[in-house]
Amino acid sequence: MSKQRILLIDDDETLLGLLADHLQVAGYAVSAADNGRAGLALAQTDSYDLIVLDVMMPGMDGWEVCRRLREGTAVPIIMLTAKGEELDKLRGFRLGIDDYVTKPFSFAELVARVGAVLARAGSVAPSRHIASGSLVVDFDQRRVTVAGQSADLTPTEYRLLEALARHAGRTVPAERLLAEVWGPEYVGEQRHVKHYIWSLRRKIEADPGDPKHILTERGFGYRFE
Repeated sequence: MSKQRILLIDDDETLLGLLADHLQVAGYAVSAADNGRAGLALAQTDSYDLIVLDVMMPGMDGWEVCRRLREGTAVPIIMLTAKGEELDKLRGFRLGIDDYVTKPFSFAELVARVGAVLARAGSVAPSRHIASGSLVVDFDQRRVTVAGQSADLTPTEYRLLEALARHAGRTVPAERLLAEVWGPEYVGEQRHVKHYIWSLRRKIEADPGDPKHILTERGFGYRFE
């Protein structure tokens, strides 16, 4: 079985080396780039299972790298930064990242986060095909289309849709969605769910302000119809 491939992008060469060593010991194949442009070039010319991306880099910073990556790929991304402000986290999640680790951190923590994100991204989808109006969800192919056009969901958006669809017709509490999609360490962060529900609606609903597929049950949670 081939190793899962991780791309590290950080301008701190010492940290790059240490991260690479710990991830390799954990069984991953690791590539590294010490600036944003080089990292973006590697990501666009080769295939990776996950990218660990630093925010504060000279030249092209992590925000720009992430934005450009999301124009053409849904590869899971963990943002790595010295900033811990809530606005920075929300900015990252709006760009479609999958997790956010604030420096300083332990290498064991990062390796655990990498494993958790990869596990969520590679989870087996239910063997189902759903068609409702112009929305078609093929869980076998992990493909979502609206009026025949690909919805281009990020991995997190897809997992959220998948979790809601597993409970189709039933209201799912936000805390349960957090545990299923993000993991137990995110319990209490209901703003993550609210943001991604809105992002998902923008991609699959004809009118996100008047949704027909993902409904809000105020005070209870969300329901997929």
